[in-house]
Amino acid sequence: MARRGAQAGGRGKDNGKGKGSTKERRSGRAEREPFSGPVDSGLAELIPDRERPDGWTLLLDGAPQSHVDLGDPARLSFAYQRRIGHIIDLAAPPLQPLNVLHLGGGALTLARYVAATRPRSTQQVVEVDAALVRLVRERLPLDPQARVRVRALDAREGLAKLPDGWADLVVADVFSGARTPAHLTSAEFLTDVRRVLKPSGQYAANLADGPPLAHLRGQVATAAAVFPELALAADPVVWRGRRFGNAVLLASALPLAVADLTRRVAGDPHPGRVEHGRELRDFTGGAAVVTDAAAKPSPAPPPSVFEHP
Repeated sequence: MARRGAQAGGRGKDNGKGKGSTKERRSGRAEREPFSGPVDSGLAELIPDRERPDGWTLLLDGAPQSHVDLGDPARLSFAYQRRIGHIIDLAAPPLQPLNVLHLGGGALTLARYVAATRPRSTQQVVEVDAALVRLVRERLPLDPQARVRVRALDAREGLAKLPDGWADLVVADVFSGARTPAHLTSAEFLTDVRRVLKPSGQYAANLADGPPLAHLRGQVATAAAVFPELALAADPVVWRGRRFGNAVLLASALPLAVADLTRRVAGDPHPGRVEHGRELRDFTGGAAVVTDAAAKPSPAPPPSVFEHP
């Protein structure tokens, strides 16, 4: 879920020259009219980006989910996706292939980014909405050279099928409508994420919350119960509890490249702030660890979140 208006006005992150396949470019340019149709989770809409000849925005029930540039898959338009892009960039030396698990597929934006910036990476995408997967494959086709496998499963079901220590990176970007499902907010879920990660692996999650940030505080406290190293990136107005928005949580068993991440997030077209260490622990304010028995979905965003600024 991304706040409407959170795109970078056509000046997003351009970390590569990836142009996608000829098939992608032709498909993207041949169908420039908006499209809408039912999928398992509601009404999907594909809206052409009038500033980018190969750009599309995916909406589900009116909530922006993903932006894709078929002509340049290394370009990330949503602020939270650029922050996850920074994490991908810092996860290993440039061009080194990674094993990446994506929980939540959307328009496969981040899987395309990994394929463009780290060729020969092996990726698995778990997306519960099989009809959405078919729509994206048909209308926004992947580069046939990308090593991306998409499985139509619930996120925890798909996670459970992965072997121990398989992933260099697990990315969670799962929303039912505009809310993270309850069973993906618990310590039990994160314990299984850690099982799937390599000892040096990292977990990145797109979270959404607004004043008084109770959900976000609980998610940080829960991650801290499973992972010893944490960082959280968000817009300053979200940190101050003045607006509903996205925050990206990063967790690992090993120390994180916090200084590099902080510089990249601060230099973003929509600058953000990164907290870690004692400041992040203090941010939780004594919030309880979330368990399966007590888990709740993330809060529903106010309608104004999806209005154009």
